[in-house]
Amino acid sequence: MSASVTRPRFDFDAWVELARQDPQAFERKRKHIIETAIQGAPEQKQQRLRCLQWKLDKIRETSRTPMMACLQINRLLWENVTGEHGLLNSLQHLQSDQPGSQSQRKKAKIIPLHS
Repeated sequence: MSASVTRPRFDFDAWVELARQDPQAFERKRKHIIETAIQGAPEQKQQRLRCLQWKLDKIRETSRTPMMACLQINRLLWENVTGEHGLLNSLQHLQSDQPGSQSQRKKAKIIPLHS
């Protein structure tokens, strides 16, 4: 069994209050927590996570309302789960390509070598 990761309790009401009282402090804290999470990821995944966060931030910036941003981010999530190259498709592909199956075997042309 793997050890469980202890995470700080997320206090939604405190975040709402901070956003209302001091939006700039809210953004600084939000960015700090996101950056801390990215830095905690394996190094080879950090660039991809930064690109994803950039994309999410741009959706938030260009949306007319927070609700529109939420809907667009939700759509992006579902595209990454159920889309053509999404998680569901990848899992189904892995399941159908079991080691040793006909679809996974490669054929090669054998070329005779002359000395």
